[in-house]
Amino acid sequence: MPRNPEQNEQMKEERRAAILDNALRLFAAKGLAATRIAEIAKAAGMSQGLLYHYYRSKEEVFTALIGNAFTIMNGAAAALEALPISAAEKIRRAVNELFTGLERSEHTGTYHLLIAAASASEGIPAEARAIITRESRVPYEIMARIVKEGQVQGTVRSGDPEQLALLFWTTIKGLAIHRAANRRTFRLPDPDIILRMFLKE
Repeated sequence: MPRNPEQNEQMKEERRAAILDNALRLFAAKGLAATRIAEIAKAAGMSQGLLYHYYRSKEEVFTALIGNAFTIMNGAAAALEALPISAAEKIRRAVNELFTGLERSEHTGTYHLLIAAASASEGIPAEARAIITRESRVPYEIMARIVKEGQVQGTVRSGDPEQLALLFWTTIKGLAIHRAANRRTFRLPDPDIILRMFLKE
């Protein structure tokens, strides 16, 4: 029985997700230069020819991963800022949701590892570099605004909001990269330790 258009679209999305999920793991482990398109296809359970129906090159796959990562991360940060709750509650929610993501999904840490490596590399596609340049400051700027709002409300510790935002995100990203590098032994710290760095008692 032939598939209907909705089933065809679902299959396409599943294949695209399989390509990206397996490419993420390979790129994070081996880097862009050492990863072959044939390896991505094999890991995704499809022929190289079929993969080319979705992406024209490994560089295009890499760029799609970088774009997806920032779409998810920056979308979540913008949604957090828009919530009608106090700044302190926004920071608590950010920590709790980020920790939940690290606990439940290996991809969370691997994405942070990939972005960190890509940001430091000169050998990534120009389009991926443009995405990083354009999008990487967004979560820092959003957190700096939340911190400043909390300082006005009297619930967030004093200090330069941009520096506190930098401390927040480098702490989270450090944990995420540690998670990616130490999957079997990784244990998250008590989130209250991080919250006490930013919130008043």
